[in-house]
Amino acid sequence: MNKIGMYPGSFDPLTYGHLDLIDRGSRLFDTLYIAISKNVSKESLFSVDERVEMLKKATSHLDNVEVVVCDKLISLFASELHATSLLRGLRAITDFEYELQMASTNHMLNPNVDTVFMMTKTEYSYFSSSMVKEIAKFGGDISIFVPSFVAEALYKKLK
Repeated sequence: MNKIGMYPGSFDPLTYGHLDLIDRGSRLFDTLYIAISKNVSKESLFSVDERVEMLKKATSHLDNVEVVVCDKLISLFASELHATSLLRGLRAITDFEYELQMASTNHMLNPNVDTVFMMTKTEYSYFSSSMVKEIAKFGGDISIFVPSFVAEALYKKLK
């Protein structure tokens, strides 16, 4: 039986924290789908197509990773992909409460999908995509947070 997982997120922008989870998650599953969600509650800086391209470029070395776009409930989309696990990262205890609520809700909507939590590496536990955007907005150096091609696109977008 193939182990199929899905790592959902907005990835706006893609960070080294995301890439660490993708790399480690790719070792847990035979197939890992990276599902770019359209978050209706926040406005994205990068278009879905731009985020797809960034993720494809950053994960091209991982043969079992596929980038997809999700415009529906994650738990239902997981079934369409035959995924039985959702991969979610935890940076700090503050993430846990929100992620626990999401995991419980997703499981209620689709009992065939479980959530697998993975702690981020310590060096990635203190920043978020929002924080990276804020640093870039004020001209700060974001090279320790994102790949160079993401940093370049982010600076360009914020000009």
